[in-house]
Amino acid sequence: MSNIFSTKPVSELISETEGKQGLKKALSAFDLTLLGIGCIIGTGIFVLTGVAAAKFSGPALVLSFILAGLACVFAALCYAEFSAAVPVAGSAYTFGYAGLGEIWAWIIGWDLILEYAVGIATVAIGWSGYTVNLLKNFGINLPAAITLSPFDGGVINLPAILIIGLIAWLLISGVRNTSNVNGTIVIIKSAAVVLFILLAVWFIKPHNWVPFMPFGFNGVVTGAAYVFFAYIGFDAVSTAAEEARNPQKDMPKGIIYSLLICTVLYIIVSAIMTGVVKFTAYGTPAGSAAPVAYALDQIGIGWGSIIVSVGAICGITSVLLVLMFGQSRIFFAMARDGLIPKAFGKVDEKRKTPALSTIIVSIVCALTAGFFPIGIVAELTNIGTLFAFIIVCAGVLVLRYKKPDMERPFKTPGFPVVPILGILSCAYLISGLQPVTWIRFAVWFVLGLIVYFAYSIHHSVLQKEHKDVA
Repeated sequence: MSNIFSTKPVSELISETEGKQGLKKALSAFDLTLLGIGCIIGTGIFVLTGVAAAKFSGPALVLSFILAGLACVFAALCYAEFSAAVPVAGSAYTFGYAGLGEIWAWIIGWDLILEYAVGIATVAIGWSGYTVNLLKNFGINLPAAITLSPFDGGVINLPAILIIGLIAWLLISGVRNTSNVNGTIVIIKSAAVVLFILLAVWFIKPHNWVPFMPFGFNGVVTGAAYVFFAYIGFDAVSTAAEEARNPQKDMPKGIIYSLLICTVLYIIVSAIMTGVVKFTAYGTPAGSAAPVAYALDQIGIGWGSIIVSVGAICGITSVLLVLMFGQSRIFFAMARDGLIPKAFGKVDEKRKTPALSTIIVSIVCALTAGFFPIGIVAELTNIGTLFAFIIVCAGVLVLRYKKPDMERPFKTPGFPVVPILGILSCAYLISGLQPVTWIRFAVWFVLGLIVYFAYSIHHSVLQKEHKDVA
């Protein structure tokens, strides 16, 4: 049992990236920054801001974004240190393996499987809804039978299935193609956000910001925990560490730049949204479904609303792209370590991509999105991500003391204060989530332990090495 806390040597992790089982190194710092922005700007800013303003934060939504952003900055600096020192696919899972031990690596890997899988299916359904509504504006009405799940009165959500299939094909075709498409999409959706700012800033009415904190500071904290979903994405950059050309320098830049750019945009957009329209208006169905487009409609800029809707579709598309990219890389890393079936770790020799794991992920998520009515389970995704951030911050602390001489191309500044603040701030945000979310997460956690002791511990490459030595 003591072996379940064994860590995997960093040198061994890096050596696994070479040869047939390694992934193609094709991403620059710019590519990684776009990858982060591609996942960060999406459902969070285009959908969740309305609900957060109406129910939790009011005009103090700006403070909620700042609070959530601070927690992310602490975690991002720890991610940057790990991804530069351990440039291997798997994100927090791999970092946990190197710093805390196999059991913790499994727990965080299991946690990430839930976070990414639920996120992919949910965002695909959101993409379908935005696309169907946009087509209606152009007089194209798709029948409910092929746009809704059986639980919602349809037969199958075909658009959701098709977009997942399209993205899976793109991911399998090669990381360079994926990066190029993502870069184009990021430019489009970033332009949509900037357009909203330029169009709406002139219609701000300061009296809409009064009262500024209608639900008190507790509301601001709850709002921060809720909109935290909007920041999920910079951690996905770390899943591409193995495919970075110069991970020691480029990974920290990609993680930190993408987070800072998106944080600035979020603060500006949330301030303008609540200044243009009274925060209570975002509690209506139209205001909560597409708050950014809704704000433009309310000030009579319908054409801008349509453009922003197109940007939202692009935003959600890139989120799907990066989430599926990250999920397949996590499966790839866990399979390579033997914790899940080896089939998930098979690499296409020609394209150097984890093709089989991508196909399996896409099939499961497509079936879920096509036949089940999944709402935006933002809180469940949030608690998983916050838990991952806590483990990464703790891993940096542990490795600094256990392996002080390990090569670290990038070091988290303000050590040990920054990692400790990362742990405390993420734990504080978790406290703002609903108790039912904790219960669901606990159930998934227990299920994961059962799988680990029933299967993973018996197939673990590291455990087999310990037995051979013994």
